[in-house]
Amino acid sequence: MAAGPGDAHIGIMSDAPHPSLAAFSDRLAALGALGATRTVAVHGRDGRARSGLLWAEGLVVTAEEALERDDELALTLPDGREVAATLAGRDPGTDVALLRAETGPLSPLDLAPPEALAAGHLVVAIGRDEHGPLLAFGATAQVGGPWRSMRGGRLERRIQLGLRLDPVAEGGVVLDHAGRLVGMAVPGPRRRALAIPAETIARSVGHIGRHGRVARGYLGLALQPVRTEGLRGLIVVGIDPRSPAGQAGLLLGDVLAAWDGAPLGSVREMLARLDPESIGSEVVLDLIRGGEHRRVTLRIGERAAA
Repeated sequence: MAAGPGDAHIGIMSDAPHPSLAAFSDRLAALGALGATRTVAVHGRDGRARSGLLWAEGLVVTAEEALERDDELALTLPDGREVAATLAGRDPGTDVALLRAETGPLSPLDLAPPEALAAGHLVVAIGRDEHGPLLAFGATAQVGGPWRSMRGGRLERRIQLGLRLDPVAEGGVVLDHAGRLVGMAVPGPRRRALAIPAETIARSVGHIGRHGRVARGYLGLALQPVRTEGLRGLIVVGIDPRSPAGQAGLLLGDVLAAWDGAPLGSVREMLARLDPESIGSEVVLDLIRGGEHRRVTLRIGERAAA
């Protein structure tokens, strides 16, 4: 009897999985199980669900932007225990918040070397909710060099994940194909998923551990973008008279045109320059006041804790 047109598909529809596909599936499950051992659920009085990363014994990292309130925090650990947590500090610039809790002993984290990750490499993101771990996987969509967040924080790499991030998994673990920590999963602009690199987390955790927060530079100005005399700049719409800018004689209506000779076109550019390393340094500001060009030198202060 001649074979019918549908007979060629009979072997494909078998219940037995292809060995390569079965191995890939088992590897994903193993990566999910490994990530789940370092992922907690973070609970707060606001009722919003989010995840956290067991960074070290007694320390949990989560997404700062997702942590709306500082009080009545609790964690669900991988073994199901619920423990109280306290906020050790925040770094809005890098979207890192550090919590302290009785986590019990932990094995050291195996960090993925920065040079080992490239676009196209497999990554998995693991979060946790009241039902257990959540896993998503995909390719690394993009790996770029150092960049600044919208809040002015410096991140060592820009890692975009080619996967859909469940809101509950914000603050969860991102692993590479070898089970090494890439970073913390967070939502990015335009519904993209990003990873805060492990090396950025380590730097922020170090700052918070030493100082209770990540200090930022402070001028004491409220600014808005403006165009004047064919130039882009930042107009002063508010000023603290006791701040470095106030003490240096800046006035409402001044237009800041350049920072140490580099043009200023956005508030974000200004925030990017006020990183922790800027505190105590001097800066020369070129400004326009009443149509006249002036130059002012001031010393950058430290923003007070919120």
